[in-house]
Amino acid sequence: MASPQPLADRALDNLRYIRATMERAGSFTAVPGWGQVAVGATALVAALVAGRQQSSLNWLVVWLAEAIVAMTIGGWTMLRKARAVNDSLLSGPGRRFGLSFLPPLFVGGVLSVALYFGGAQALLPAVWLLLYGTGVVTGGAFSVRVVPVMGLGFLVLGTVALIAPGWGNWLLAAGFGGLHMVFGFWIARRYGG
Repeated sequence: MASPQPLADRALDNLRYIRATMERAGSFTAVPGWGQVAVGATALVAALVAGRQQSSLNWLVVWLAEAIVAMTIGGWTMLRKARAVNDSLLSGPGRRFGLSFLPPLFVGGVLSVALYFGGAQALLPAVWLLLYGTGVVTGGAFSVRVVPVMGLGFLVLGTVALIAPGWGNWLLAAGFGGLHMVFGFWIARRYGG
């Protein structure tokens, strides 16, 4: 017969279990509202510049540059907000958010190359909006409630972009510009920064 485990060891095991359970149940709150507003503003500028381009390659370069700017703003402001609320981006809800959000973005990048070189550039806005919306909905499952709602807005705009591909640039402005700004203001006011 095994000897009983000391009370202090059992208590530590219980505390570890409770902490792990609370980490799994928590939500990722480091979504930066003001960062989303800034991303939205740069997307509106990108849409105006991209709309004036004469070639599909130049249009694509503008939007790819905007993606880099948006990722930089979003990453930096997310890191700042996470530090301010003492939240970790690499464990618990932050890790689950990232593991759900990033795969659709990766797929969007791969499909972008295939669609562009396959001569289906008109589908790029729909693919970007749909896959970004998918990432926001799935990642948002581990965040505050309004985040997946924003993702649904991107899915709606992506569906419209499939039906009306000629409006793609302006639907990108509505999604990456408008939705980010509206929901960014909401997040900043309700959930801080």
